[in-house]
Amino acid sequence: MPLPSDPLRKLGFLTIGLFDGDNPAQGHESTLEIIELGERLGFDSAWVRHRHLQYGISSPVAVLAAASQRTSHIELGTAVIPLGWENPLRLAEDLATVDILSRGRLNPGLSVGPPMHYDQVKSALYPDTADAEDFSYDRMERLLDLVRGKPATDFSGVEGFEVFSDRVQPHSPGLGRRMWYGGGSLRSARWAGEHGMNFLTSSVVKAEESEDFAEIQLSHIRAFRAHHPDGDRARVSQGLVVIPTDSATAEQRARYEEYARRRTPRTATPQGPARMMFAPDLVGSGAEIAERLYAHAAFREVDEVAFALPFTFDHDDYVQILTDIATELGPRLGRRAAG
Repeated sequence: MPLPSDPLRKLGFLTIGLFDGDNPAQGHESTLEIIELGERLGFDSAWVRHRHLQYGISSPVAVLAAASQRTSHIELGTAVIPLGWENPLRLAEDLATVDILSRGRLNPGLSVGPPMHYDQVKSALYPDTADAEDFSYDRMERLLDLVRGKPATDFSGVEGFEVFSDRVQPHSPGLGRRMWYGGGSLRSARWAGEHGMNFLTSSVVKAEESEDFAEIQLSHIRAFRAHHPDGDRARVSQGLVVIPTDSATAEQRARYEEYARRRTPRTATPQGPARMMFAPDLVGSGAEIAERLYAHAAFREVDEVAFALPFTFDHDDYVQILTDIATELGPRLGRRAAG
């Protein structure tokens, strides 16, 4: 089995944090327990997805604020916050606050573009400004500037008994270097590099120059680094769906394999007008998955991963999958446990 030139440096995982609408507390508690488990197992990072008007985490910043008080060293990330739903100034305040609470462990991942189903939601989201909202990269630049400490106002000083700052408070000096862009196109990869962000690449990319997923993803990584001030040292994290079965029961293995089988047809050709390509889910023993990863051209280009947990599994399934990633797959990727 070929070995990568460098061992895996950072091992992370991503969860959507599903919950029952009639009992949302249980699902949120399960997410927090999974993050705590990840820290005990030696993962470097835990990431949460962002879902609006669905039964998944709608406020990842709030969830990670809670997680910051139940963990001590695992990094905490969002993958990703769709910025079209957010006010950059208010989000900058929230991100900085959680980064302070976590003592510098926050890794905000973001993306731009109109909110999903915008025509149906805009009257509730932006009742007075729906047609004037700017969902371009300019919105992201506003957030980056505010997080990095550029002035938000031309007023500062003392007014009566109150003291005002001209920049977002609290200010967390290191947060600006831990901002990630979640991209699936050459344009987004280049933009993220040009603006000094880190780059999150997932199991979904846009088929622009090829219909081979690994080739597409590799081209995005290289384009990002070619435009980043840090060049080949610029940080990239890959987020494929990985389901090791070393300690799984026979029932779990059968269910995991069926889950992947149902999703495989969409990986054969580009999907929809946007020509989105999906990576196959990787199901098997840690040794089998490691071999498939080493054969993946884009994986060989990175030294950080945030493996995505499947959306619809049970808590006990996630415990088994995370445990096998940490104890079976991670060591085969050259990963030494954090801690």
